Amino acid sequence: MNFKAINFKQKYSLFNDYWSPKVIAEMNDYQFKLAKIKGDFQWHCHNDTDETFVVLEGNLKIKFREGHVDLKEGEMYVVPKGLEHKPCAENEAKILLIEPRDVVNTGDSETSELTAENDIWI
Repeated sequence: MNFKAINFKQKYSLFNDYWSPKVIAEMNDYQFKLAKIKGDFQWHCHNDTDETFVVLEGNLKIKFREGHVDLKEGEMYVVPKGLEHKPCAENEAKILLIEPRDVVNTGDSETSELTAENDIWI
């Protein structure tokens, strides 16, 4: 059994790429993923699962076709399954994603240059 805390700051120091979530823990079938983001992501949705965004540093805007939600440090939002969304951050932000194992970051959209390799642990 590993009785060591996971330190977000230390984990973030291990990578610099944007929009490429890294797994730091699992609970049942759910993964906790850290990501650095900046700029606009692509429109996408996850038809089979909700997706949780937690802002650890910076600000995140999640756009929807009929509105948006602005998140600042210490806030979170759960995007319901099947709802098309587009995350974006004017400046670098650090976020924690909580979603089932094997979820592709670009959702049910076709793969693109923003599609990250899945299940990368740090």
